Formats: sequence, structure tokens, C-alpha cells
Amino acid sequence: MSTRHATRDVCWTDLGRIPYDRAWALQRALVAERKEGLGEDRLIFVEHPPVITLGRRAVASHILADETFLAARDIPVYAIERGGDVTYHGPGQLVAYPILDLRLHRKDVRWYANALLETLVRTLGAFGVHAWAREGRETGVWVDGDRGPAKIAALGVRIERWVTYHGVALNVDPCLADFDLIVPCGLAGVRTTSMARLLGRSVDLVEAREAFVRSFGEVFDVSLAEADCEVPA
Repeated sequence: MSTRHATRDVCWTDLGRIPYDRAWALQRALVAERKEGLGEDRLIFVEHPPVITLGRRAVASHILADETFLAARDIPVYAIERGGDVTYHGPGQLVAYPILDLRLHRKDVRWYANALLETLVRTLGAFGVHAWAREGRETGVWVDGDRGPAKIAALGVRIERWVTYHGVALNVDPCLADFDLIVPCGLAGVRTTSMARLLGRSVDLVEAREAFVRSFGEVFDVSLAEADCEVPA
């Protein structure tokens, strides 16, 4: 392992589609390393098979499907450390997990959250999609949908000793009907949309990831380079 360097470099890795529990274990391993001043800042991209996660403020009743239905569809449920309520992840969604030592960037939790939201807004802007960030109970990124404002990206983070994990999820081209399994982020009646629906065409996750990498570099003022990352079995 390398010792920490006072740099503003971030390594990014796209792990493709992997189960939620494996990505979660990887994050915790990288965070433990970073807390000790080892390793390096990373930006991990994944796509998950269908999964539901419960943040620290989650209400169990915001999962609308019963256990039998979820088991039949092989959709696990995890209670995790991030903030927020209930979130669904699935194929066609770009999930980004930054593992950053904020002591090398800015020791400000609100700045960090807003910077992630701004990264998403710029990512969507690269496709000609006008989006805006909201805070409070409606934290996330929103757009004008065909029936009014709709949520297109969610944020849920955890920071321990100034090291970040968990992150953001952008709806690129998921099955939007799957969001009916939950009350998204605890907001009853909220509409969920995707880049594909707004643009009227399929959108590849690689397209979205490339735009996200560029936007992340601009917002966080860092240099990004692709690097390998070993995932725990």
C-alpha cells in the first residue's frame, strides 16, 4: 500500500454490474485504508442487479412490496450507513461511489454533498438535459418530466473521519416501473424518470459515465485517471 500523498488526483474504476454486497464490502475496505492515511482517493462506478437499500432515516413501510414478492424476484434489502431513506438500484442505473479523504479537498460536509449534486447536473447538461438540485427531504437531482417535476438522480452519503463513501445514483436507462416497489427517498407521490425517457432514445452507461468523469473533475478540481481495483470475493 502507498502512503497518502497531498495530491488532488483521483483514480476511477468501472466495475460493471456487481451485487450490492460486494460493492459495499469494497467501499468499507477502501474507507478503512483511507482512514489510516493509506491508499488513494477513488471514484468507483458500478451497476447493480435489483436491490433496495435503507438509509439511517429509512422507514420500513416505504418498501411497498412484501418479502415474498421480493424473494421471488431475488431482490435483497440492505440496511446501510448512508443518510436518507429508501432507495432502489437496478440495471440501467449509473452508481458512483467516491472514496475521498476530504482533508485533501475541503472539510465541509455540505460542500461535498452539493458538489456531488452539481456533478450530476453538469453530467445531464452534457446531454442537453436541464436539471437542478434540491436539498432537504427532496435532496437529489430533478428535471421537468412529462407530468411535472421528476427525480432523476439520488444522493446518499456517509463520511467517517473525513473519508467519504456511498454516493449517487443516476437513472440512465433503468426499468422505471421497478421504482414502484418503494416510496423513493420517502417522498410519497414522487415521479421518477430517466435520461432515456427524457431523450427519447437509449443511453449507454458508458456515455453517462464519461460525462460524469469529466464533470466530477471540473467540480472537484481534480485530475482523474483510470485504475484497477480488486473487489472482495
